[in-house]
Amino acid sequence: MKLMGTNPVLFKELKLRFRSFKSFNGMLFFLLAMCVFVFGYIFMTVTVSGTSYFRPSESFVLFAFLSYIQLGLVLFTAPGLTAGTISSEREKQTLPILLTTSQSSFQIISGKLLSSVAFLLFLILAGMPVYSLVFLFGGISPWDFIRIFLFLFVILLAFGSIGVMFSTLIRKTVVSMIATYGTMLFLSVVTGFLFIITMQMKMMNQTGTVVTPSYIGHFLASINPGVLFASFLSPGVRGMVEEMTKVDFPIWIGFLLFYGVITIIAILIAVKKLRVNTKRQK
Repeated sequence: MKLMGTNPVLFKELKLRFRSFKSFNGMLFFLLAMCVFVFGYIFMTVTVSGTSYFRPSESFVLFAFLSYIQLGLVLFTAPGLTAGTISSEREKQTLPILLTTSQSSFQIISGKLLSSVAFLLFLILAGMPVYSLVFLFGGISPWDFIRIFLFLFVILLAFGSIGVMFSTLIRKTVVSMIATYGTMLFLSVVTGFLFIITMQMKMMNQTGTVVTPSYIGHFLASINPGVLFASFLSPGVRGMVEEMTKVDFPIWIGFLLFYGVITIIAILIAVKKLRVNTKRQK
């Protein structure tokens, strides 16, 4: 197997993606939207408070909003970039040509995945100068900044892998995108509702002074990106989850384990099924 640094599929995809004006136009509008939001928030806060300075507590609120904006960008963009990587090749009837080359299935899948991940990482890094304005006003530590971006990368890689997997398993790009976005909504929204319902049922069924840990509730909280980010931005959320579930286990470890396994399984399935589906189509 050739090294990842000499993956022709990856190089081709990067050239095609970064030579497109659509990519840079999308990046331009994203940065403009971030700038408008940041400076608009600062202007409104200073105007309402009647002061000429920006408080560290207000800077933390701005950091929290920007973190969730970046999370939303990853959750809604990663599936769209990866859910059509293989199915679009199949629809254009260029996949058989790609499979006749000397590239292995892993090189094809990893090249398609990493090109999409690289574009989103570039988009996130392009917004770092705007994002880092919060350091000018205090209230944010560099570790908070680094931790948010590390977990954004984990989320990006996991949902990107899921998109490539569905693109390999499903022949139609539209159906693949629906399946990928459905999985994303389930993991990021439905798990939050299930966590709330689980905790309510636990409190209703709890009798006397007997307190039993809710491992299901803790698992649902651990795999939800919104709950994880809330625990990073507010330590009280992490303590509240542990108090409600009675499970003394950091949710960020459960998050890494779950999405690490999901990423590996999705890539393995995509690699295994890439040539199988092509044979069946013939």
